[in-house]
Amino acid sequence: MQSPPAIAFAREPGQGWCLHRRVLPQHTDHAGVMWHGAYVGWLEEARIDALEAVGLPYSDLSARGLELPVVSLAIDYRQALLHGDAVELRSLVLPRQGVKLPWQTWLFGPGGAVAATTRVELVLLDLSGGPARRRLLRRWPDDLERAVTELTQGPP
Repeated sequence: MQSPPAIAFAREPGQGWCLHRRVLPQHTDHAGVMWHGAYVGWLEEARIDALEAVGLPYSDLSARGLELPVVSLAIDYRQALLHGDAVELRSLVLPRQGVKLPWQTWLFGPGGAVAATTRVELVLLDLSGGPARRRLLRRWPDDLERAVTELTQGPP
């Protein structure tokens, strides 16, 4: 799998969508190191929080039969996160690339060191006709398009 592309990133207020977490026992392996699968859950939390911050709760999308599944995921691990570590996730939403919506996220561990960089790509599916009739949407509803524009601009 290809590593996420390097993007300049400032760790100043207002730069990217922010989520704070602490590595808990359920996030770690037997050695107290954060398990690789736990990163995926935190990335989803960061996306859900950012969508809600721009006025589009994910539950509202689901109620409309819309879903944003992950179609690509890359994680570049740089430093182990350990049980008890405070972690800051900073995400940038990049402009849509065709049908894909890319998110770049940095996980900062203790002391502000970059513990991991990630890139996730989402697509928009319409499931309102049931799972057998799912459709990939190339044209996004206006409210979702506006939300994505706000996401790419970053927090106010």
